[in-house]
Amino acid sequence: MMHSFIVGFTTGAALIIAIGAQNAFVLSQGIRKSYFILIPLICSLIDIVLITAGVTGLGVIFRNNSRFTIAAALFGSIFLFCYGTASFRSIFKNDTIENSLFKIDSRKKAVLTTLSISLLNPHLYLDTVVLLGSIGNSFGGSRSSFLSGAITASVIWFFSLSMGGKFLSPLFRKPLSWKILNTVIGLSMWTISYSLIKYAKSFI
Repeated sequence: MMHSFIVGFTTGAALIIAIGAQNAFVLSQGIRKSYFILIPLICSLIDIVLITAGVTGLGVIFRNNSRFTIAAALFGSIFLFCYGTASFRSIFKNDTIENSLFKIDSRKKAVLTTLSISLLNPHLYLDTVVLLGSIGNSFGGSRSSFLSGAITASVIWFFSLSMGGKFLSPLFRKPLSWKILNTVIGLSMWTISYSLIKYAKSFI
């Protein structure tokens, strides 16, 4: 059981920690000290629902549906390419904590933006439902331990990312820091976008 938990934790961490649209958003809001508890909580709850759905069987169904996988990968590629482009555009602005990409100024906007960034990104479903779900199903009777490990990794990561961003807040009062962050985010988004295209091609 402990082995399944550890595998679930490490696998979940490996997939979740890689910087993506959702992680970039959580980090940027943590840096701005903007709803730094609410936003990672929503992200964690979304992951709990999706990982559970994947490990309980939905992941295998999606993985065996090549048309769904291809469509999700291509849509995700377009989504991440656009996100990366927006990050690159912000490089040419003098953004600071007070004036940054995805500025959140209300609880309602925080909830809606977090849901949009998370649920409109098919890459999230590929990681949680398809990949984690497929791996989790291979553990048979130990699936619950694998599931617990993956969920634990998700919750720890999102809150650590948000809180870590909060402590980095003083550094990002300089426009140059935002330019560097947005450059890293943009390159990461475009790299993942390209990888999704290659992933889709493997099903053709």
